[in-house]
Amino acid sequence: MAQLTGKTALITGAARGIGAAIAELFVAEGAQVLLTDVDGAGAETLAARLGERAHARTLDVGEPADWAAAADWIEQSWGGLDILVNNAGITGFGAAGQGLHDPEHVTLEDWRAVHRVNTDGVMLGCQWAIKLMKARKGGSIINLSSRSGVVGIPAAAAYAASKAAVLNHTRTVALYCAQAGYDIRCNAILPAAVLTPMWDDMLGEGDARDQAIAEVEAGIPMGRFGRPDEVADAALFLASSASSYMTGTDLHLDGGILAGAASSPRRAED
Repeated sequence: MAQLTGKTALITGAARGIGAAIAELFVAEGAQVLLTDVDGAGAETLAARLGERAHARTLDVGEPADWAAAADWIEQSWGGLDILVNNAGITGFGAAGQGLHDPEHVTLEDWRAVHRVNTDGVMLGCQWAIKLMKARKGGSIINLSSRSGVVGIPAAAAYAASKAAVLNHTRTVALYCAQAGYDIRCNAILPAAVLTPMWDDMLGEGDARDQAIAEVEAGIPMGRFGRPDEVADAALFLASSASSYMTGTDLHLDGGILAGAASSPRRAED
């Protein structure tokens, strides 16, 4: 039997990468899934491919009005929410932030842009999920942090700080919900070196990309990048009853990096 039959789920950043892989798996496991992304067209394209239990809407996770509109759609369509995956995130290295991101040179503008998505977006998502899940008398919130949230990343000050904030907010939400008697669990997944489009700006193209990939993989004990579907499997575990006694914890998917191996001399963002 499918593990999420009868469940409802909202996934942010679902148009590509890890979010898309989670959406595909959740639909396959029987859930009604709302795919959201700032790229609304991309979310709609994927939802159309996944079938009638996949739905899509544009959602800028840093915009409170977008969350309110999504919550209204969920209440009207489903009467509540069972699962939230706060997956949307940015490194700041794309077109919106071409400058240096180390602690000495990062601009306040770039710092705020990263935190608006990675930190504010998670806070707003958790806030709305609690409201919606109370109607279901329980649920599972899954936040995507990163290996970068537990170690310093000299070239990515804003990203590392934001992912550390996600990890600790996960614990805070878990304790709050437990103390309130809501039966809402909140856990974090910490991927590292998962090959998604987020890496494109860091890896480059052509031969340089191949060399950069080889350098990163040389610092991973398992010797390879992770895959989005492997992160999706972890999300399914946290969304399902198989993890019913887990809250406020974190799952590391890093190929053994945090077990003690030296990180890549380039960057180690997920």
